[in-house]
Amino acid sequence: MKKIKSIFSFVLLLAVTISCTVEGINKDIDLLGTDSSANVNKIFDISTDNSGIVKITPTADGATSFQVVYGEGTELPATIAPGASTTHAYPEGKYTVKIIATSISGVKTEQTFPLEVVYRVPEKLKVTTSWEMKVKAEALYAKSFLVYYGDVANEVGTPMAIDQELPAHTYPATGGPFVLKVIAQSGGAATAQWTKTLFGLPIDFESGAVDYFFGTFGDVTFSKVANPNAAGLNTSATVAKYTKPVGAATWSGTYSPLNIPVNFTYGKKIKVLAYNPNPVNIGKKLNIEFEWAVDGAPGNGIAVLKAPFATSGAWEEIVFDYGTISGIPAGAKFTQLVLRYNDSDSGVGEVIYLDNIRLTN
Repeated sequence: MKKIKSIFSFVLLLAVTISCTVEGINKDIDLLGTDSSANVNKIFDISTDNSGIVKITPTADGATSFQVVYGEGTELPATIAPGASTTHAYPEGKYTVKIIATSISGVKTEQTFPLEVVYRVPEKLKVTTSWEMKVKAEALYAKSFLVYYGDVANEVGTPMAIDQELPAHTYPATGGPFVLKVIAQSGGAATAQWTKTLFGLPIDFESGAVDYFFGTFGDVTFSKVANPNAAGLNTSATVAKYTKPVGAATWSGTYSPLNIPVNFTYGKKIKVLAYNPNPVNIGKKLNIEFEWAVDGAPGNGIAVLKAPFATSGAWEEIVFDYGTISGIPAGAKFTQLVLRYNDSDSGVGEVIYLDNIRLTN
């Protein structure tokens, strides 16, 4: 009997103990259910290469997982673990990013953060053109390019992709100068711009924006100067001065690479205003020569014509008719102009002036 009482007492004590223990567990679960994440924050690592990629790292105290709502487009939120990151490519603009932190008990705490993505200005823009006026460009941080040839009113830019070369462009015969413009686009508002005033016929030496480059060979000199006799056929302000000093070689002259090729589709005659201040130079000939044809035809030495000075002390017009040369194919285009003077004799100190070199029918 004494043993039965002892057993009963032990069982009763055990039941009371278990009851207290279960109640404690319940209280702990209740407390756990009220637990939530605190100090929800983020780290934005915004790329600087105009890719728009942003690395987002959420942080919070007591979080077991995160959801990141990008705030752009319809892409689903990313679910990531503490310490992990997610990336998203944003167009340039302002966004609201939402971070939702989930605690161990499943309680969600959310916080929003402003994000602004600004693309940087493209750098080191470099443009190359060929004889046929093919255009190619490169720039750091550029997404694409727009090309403006400058030969039509209200021109719409021609799109050009990275590593793309635009096909040949033919300029009209209406003259110029034409300004070639290339805009490097960042993908956002920032842009970089390159311009070049193109050099081709007609050449009148009047524009300060044009680099009237005339290289020389054989000791001659060539420069842009004030018109020495602004009267008669030529009253323009500036002209070119060609000097063939004493002893200059017979083959001496100038060469001028042209950004815009001379296109014989638009005409076969070259007209030049010329001024000879010295009567002893009457009868001496001026050479107009074209070289480096697009596509290589004709070769150098074919498009060469000579015409004499007929007067002195007044401007005169000298005409060179390339339609008389059978070896020049129809539509030939030349990328270099060569001027030579009195190539039958060495220089004796002659000075002549030239202006308004143009292509006509």
